[in-house]
Amino acid sequence: MSDLVILWIEDEPDVRSALVRDLEPLAQIARIEETDSAEDARAAVEELERNREEIALILADHRLPGDSGVDLLVELAERPVAARAKRALVTGQAGHADTIRAINEGNLDFYVAKPWEPDHLRSAVRALLTDWVIEQRGNPLPYLQQLDGPRLLDAFGRRTSDF
Repeated sequence: MSDLVILWIEDEPDVRSALVRDLEPLAQIARIEETDSAEDARAAVEELERNREEIALILADHRLPGDSGVDLLVELAERPVAARAKRALVTGQAGHADTIRAINEGNLDFYVAKPWEPDHLRSAVRALLTDWVIEQRGNPLPYLQQLDGPRLLDAFGRRTSDF
């Protein structure tokens, strides 16, 4: 398994930079694909599909140029490259109805309110990436130090005891 791919959709350059900075401790195992609109995200997804890469986590702002982050999450839930991805809405602007739609139709896993606390964001991303690695039944060894090592080992141990 290669680097985990995180798709980050945010139109504000300062906010994009802040998230990348706050997730720097995960840089050894995760690559962040930064996009600034739904259209840019679609292009990134197509490129990932061409390269036969799969997205482990989608982080989307709600207010974007063009389609909303919720619309994009719903759309990406149908794309093979992103179908198994964990999803988080990173916003301070989604209303109740939009959030419910993101949960019900876009398979939302987590909601991060802006402005976020860096430790809270890292914790949420680690948990979501850990879940993804466990669900994909991949080799947990490359991720033990940066993700939730005890959970990864426990899941791996349960898998091997099934044989």
